[in-house]
Amino acid sequence: MLQLVVFDLDFCVWRPEMYQIQGPPTLSNLQKMEDGIKQPRKRKKQKSNNVSISMLPKKPNTNRKGMIVTDKVGTPITVFDGASHALAEINNWRKSDCPERSAIKVAVASCTDKPSFARQCMEWLIVDDGSTLSS
Repeated sequence: MLQLVVFDLDFCVWRPEMYQIQGPPTLSNLQKMEDGIKQPRKRKKQKSNNVSISMLPKKPNTNRKGMIVTDKVGTPITVFDGASHALAEINNWRKSDCPERSAIKVAVASCTDKPSFARQCMEWLIVDDGSTLSS
């Protein structure tokens, strides 16, 4: 009987890895980012990350309307489709009447040197069923 499922975070649940991002995660408006890529403006001396439309999620991926998670220079932080589907499926099992499925526990593992960044991403990022990674 399955009792515990453990997910590694960096490059298993999401990308990029926490050590690869510039500064703490932040919420960014998806529409404004798309518009900014389509019609770029010159910026003052700020690190550029060369974000392309293909790097952005197809839809908002957070529990905040219209928002996505990025680093301070706009690099999107996204949940892999497979991880999102798997976590949503486990959430469904946990809601079931079957005692074997409803007792499954989920944990995360990470050796990140930025645990506060990871915790913030888990609070904001959602999976297929709309629940956050931290729920």
